[in-house]
Amino acid sequence: MQDGLFITFEGIDGSGKSTQACRLADALRAEGREVVLTREPGGSKGAEEIRRLVLEGDKDRWSAETEILLFTAARRDHLEKTIEPALNEGKIVISDRFADSTRMYQGISRGDLRLTVDELHRMMIGREPHLTVLIDMDPSEGLSRALGRQGTEERFESFGVEMQQKMRAGFLELAEEFSNRFLVINGTQSLEDVAKDVFAAVKGRME
Repeated sequence: MQDGLFITFEGIDGSGKSTQACRLADALRAEGREVVLTREPGGSKGAEEIRRLVLEGDKDRWSAETEILLFTAARRDHLEKTIEPALNEGKIVISDRFADSTRMYQGISRGDLRLTVDELHRMMIGREPHLTVLIDMDPSEGLSRALGRQGTEERFESFGVEMQQKMRAGFLELAEEFSNRFLVINGTQSLEDVAKDVFAAVKGRME
């Protein structure tokens, strides 16, 4: 029996979920809890190598079908090497993105492939988070933030605001579909206020 707690953060690009995942990890550590902060794609050596393949380069580098296979391979390695060992030790695992992102990016926003994503997830992953924090915000503002970072991992941002709009709608639909584990947080507030809401919501589910 696994005694750990698996928390994921989701949201459109530029929503601030990565920052909030870090803040939650710090807040829980301050309470004396053991926390593993990780990310997807990535979180293990093999998965980080795949991350570079899928997040960098031309937007037409891969088809949605190929991306699903790459993300699933990265997630499997992440699960085996990082997530499951930490949960088995009773730790809290906080991941910046997990399977819900694949359900959105490849399953809905880039084609009608949700059933394919879910079937691969069932076969190769077989785990859902205990809690998922969705940082919700306006797609135009999120995309502006994401592009303002001027980093190298902007392949998905290059698809434009229309894709971000589809993803936001899709994430909110997922929050209804999996209402037992989703926590929807207003991401348009200050970073401090978002962090307070996240911590309060997560603590409320942990008690």
